[in-house]
Amino acid sequence: LRAGIATPTEDSVNAVFYALVVSTLLYRDLTVARIHSALVNTVVTTGLVMLVITASSLVGHVLISERVPTIVAQWDQEVLVNPILIILMMNIIMLVVGMFLDLPAAILLLGPTFVAIGQAIGMDPIQLGVMICINLSIGLFTPPIGTTLFIGAAIARVPDGT
Repeated sequence: LRAGIATPTEDSVNAVFYALVVSTLLYRDLTVARIHSALVNTVVTTGLVMLVITASSLVGHVLISERVPTIVAQWDQEVLVNPILIILMMNIIMLVVGMFLDLPAAILLLGPTFVAIGQAIGMDPIQLGVMICINLSIGLFTPPIGTTLFIGAAIARVPDGT
């Protein structure tokens, strides 16, 4: 991967192949039952992750189609005059939107509006970008949807706390 010979996906396939070869030939502990168990666990975890992502995408679609973030950002700029209050409201909006939308979708949705607001109050674009990424990332771990929280709990096989 570091040498640029293979992509992360290709490297993951190579790692699985290597594990199969080592388990079969060197350790001699790979059985059909263990392969079946690993495949069942993989399907269950992947299914759970896909369900969470589907629910998150559905909520994100509703928010986008109803123009909720744009309406809130326009209200934010019109009602709040103090730049500190505008930044605080932007942070709150990003935390709430981050709870329901995946990071790339939320950045694409909020980015243009917040860049315009940031320029209007004299905020540095790099500082705004860092603020957007951090707030949306925190939102990904926050229930009610908490996509990353559920994915991490499913992979670690621990209760998610809900």
